[in-house]
Amino acid sequence: MFVYTVKPGDSLYSISQKYHIPLNSIRMVNGLYRENITPGQALLITSDTYIVQQGDSFYSIAKTAYQSQESLIRANPSLNPNQLQPGMRIRIPEVSKEYITTFGYTVIRGLESDVKQIEDFAPYTTLMALFEYHVFSNGSLSQLNVTAEVQAAWRNHMTPLATITNLTQQGFSSSLVHQVLSDPAVSEKLIDNIHRLVTRDGYGGVNIDFENVSTRDRDLFSSFLRRLGQRLKENNLMMTIAVPAKESNDIPWLKGYDYGAIGSVVDYMFIMAYDWHYPGSEPGPVAPIGNIRRTLDFTVGKIRSNKIILGVPYYGYDWVLPYRPGNLPVTLSAQAAAVVAMNANVPIQYSEQDKSPFYYYTDQSRQRHVVWFEDSRSLIEKALLVREYKLGGIGAWQLSFGVPQGSWILTNFFRVKKV
Repeated sequence: MFVYTVKPGDSLYSISQKYHIPLNSIRMVNGLYRENITPGQALLITSDTYIVQQGDSFYSIAKTAYQSQESLIRANPSLNPNQLQPGMRIRIPEVSKEYITTFGYTVIRGLESDVKQIEDFAPYTTLMALFEYHVFSNGSLSQLNVTAEVQAAWRNHMTPLATITNLTQQGFSSSLVHQVLSDPAVSEKLIDNIHRLVTRDGYGGVNIDFENVSTRDRDLFSSFLRRLGQRLKENNLMMTIAVPAKESNDIPWLKGYDYGAIGSVVDYMFIMAYDWHYPGSEPGPVAPIGNIRRTLDFTVGKIRSNKIILGVPYYGYDWVLPYRPGNLPVTLSAQAAAVVAMNANVPIQYSEQDKSPFYYYTDQSRQRHVVWFEDSRSLIEKALLVREYKLGGIGAWQLSFGVPQGSWILTNFFRVKKV
């Protein structure tokens, strides 16, 4: 497997001829339904053979295949690294693969396609979190009719999880969390209701997604999780949690999350390693690699690495320029972002510092935009972090956005645990 970055003048046909790859294979892997591509676009090529091009070296080929130069040389002992010629065939060795836990969020919309989405992602998913249940101020929960979805998950050897949130019509509510957790009777009622929901509806556990937890509720939140975890463990049920990415304990708006205390009571902690730039912020990379590294450096000092799930975004944002506070960007799936660039026929750029793609375009109203999103290159970089830090696994928000190359990248670097 390697990534080819489209050059000016390239076509799908010329690329297929260069690398002796069927054109339809390139289209399928990369989710391309048209012939047009644009310079700077990253195309995932799933062949284990690389055809040497003019100017190539073992170093440049290893870089595009995300392998070390040494491993590439060892896999091709008959070739002299200093005498590569165009047309030579380089074998790309298979990487060693560890089993990991994969985590996917699927939003329940009450449609028949909900079950199909669960089944489609089944080969690549260990834990399937059904989103979402709402907590109310009296400790009760909203309800979902998910019998078919839960059964589909178990039938396809995934553990279904009920995602419990503090979402309200105004967004994730810190005041709701305080109201529930500061009242012992209400918090205990919530634990009872979560336990009842999970056992009644056949789930294998829960995913707690309480966002914007305030500093004053830090210990209350940790205590709530400890008590909920004990209750679930009595029935061999799993407890997972989604937490914002913390690079240190000094970030004021994230002090409500005690990573050490949380990590000691959950089975897995899904780090939402995205939205460093978000609706409400100035334009920029959604999941810059430097911030993710700093988050992991901090986190592995607080919790066992095999409990950590690295959450990655399957989306990007389209900001209008010039940026003005209050003008919110449009959320695009990673694939939709690539399509906009292709349709506008604008080059895609890539920030080596952030390991993130972006581009500029002008719409039909002559309004300028910038789009930051994810592609094969940025997702591979995140997969490599999972290997480097020996994390428990990787997950995505959210599956309906979809990344055509995602399953190929996942299975190139890992084996997926199943139940």
